[in-house]
Amino acid sequence: MNSTTIPVVPLAFAPFDVTSPIATELEEVERILARSLRNSHPRVAEVVDHVRHYRGKRLRPVLLLLAAKACGRVTPSHLTLAAVVEMIHTATLVHDDVLDGAKVRRRVATVNALWGTKTSVLLGDYLFTHAFHLASTVDLRACREIGSATDRVCEGELCQVLNAGNLDLTEEEYFHIIDGKTAELTACCTRLGAIYAGADLETIEAMTRFGRYVGQAFQIADDLLDLIGQETLAGKSLGTDLEQGKLTLPLIHLLASPVAEQAREVIRSAGRNCRVELQSYLVEAGSLQYARDRALELANLAKAELAILPSSSSRTMLEVMTDRAVQRDS
Repeated sequence: MNSTTIPVVPLAFAPFDVTSPIATELEEVERILARSLRNSHPRVAEVVDHVRHYRGKRLRPVLLLLAAKACGRVTPSHLTLAAVVEMIHTATLVHDDVLDGAKVRRRVATVNALWGTKTSVLLGDYLFTHAFHLASTVDLRACREIGSATDRVCEGELCQVLNAGNLDLTEEEYFHIIDGKTAELTACCTRLGAIYAGADLETIEAMTRFGRYVGQAFQIADDLLDLIGQETLAGKSLGTDLEQGKLTLPLIHLLASPVAEQAREVIRSAGRNCRVELQSYLVEAGSLQYARDRALELANLAKAELAILPSSSSRTMLEVMTDRAVQRDS
């Protein structure tokens, strides 16, 4: 393998894989990513090449392409934009690992663990700039949609960092944070899918809401995973939210329960064992179930938005993706 190129990773499909209606298109997105991130400098190429290990479910490109096909058809613009949103997402992961001090991502060492903070920050920036350059090859509207979404992603991350250690964070404030840092990009994906498939305004707005609900549900499930998941299954560092003092929905519910004072004491004093120490309190207060119920509620709202679309395999797969977003161990 040439060390100055990003390899195209073959996609393996399960018997009931949500990507089956867009398998060919998704392979082309992988090729666009590989071409766009190719670098002639061997040391830069080595670092950029490492993020191929961050390749997970490709949730955002899949959402964009399935939304496009469910709304009519997949165009070349969709393929480019699917690569764009994946670059943006990967950039946020690289930066998140710095903020969280995470050492493992997708079962491999993070960029931060291998090359340090400076390289990680610059790599995230590199991915952002490549994403915006690629978006500019579509049209001005694509740049505006992507730019607006990325603004909100960064705002959401800033709000979360600035509220670190705030044990009085409200549920409303929490939803404002996750709506920006996670749901905005998923909403942008399904919105772009509808726009560039030529959908009418009503459908575009419904698909935007669908993506937003899915993103919020996905983030709540991720927050649960951070508290009670297994690192061997998740393939990444867990418990980082607690270590960084970031309140998530189960914790907000817990801190409004009858065992709030005991939980606050654990959070203040337990250090790295905080995650383990809190689990009995989370169960006793019903906080885990509360968060699961909210995620399921959002998933149901998302699926209701799909009623505007005609029946198709792509619509069915969007429904399946919504269910899987809240039933995850990785």
